Amino acid sequence: MADPLDKATSKAPATLGEGCLSRYDPDELSPEDGTEFPGAAELWEALQLEPGPTDTHSS
Repeated sequence: MADPLDKATSKAPATLGEGCLSRYDPDELSPEDGTEFPGAAELWEALQLEPGPTDTHSS
């Protein structure tokens, strides 16, 4: 059985930006980082078609 701590000690992908604008560098990500999401485009389209929350507070 593989050591469960092996993944916890692996090197994190490089990041771009600083502070709240920090994000993973897409060029540094690989399938081992969990970057494969074949249904992403379909999910995004479906979410864009759903009505958003309405503002219930009157100003």
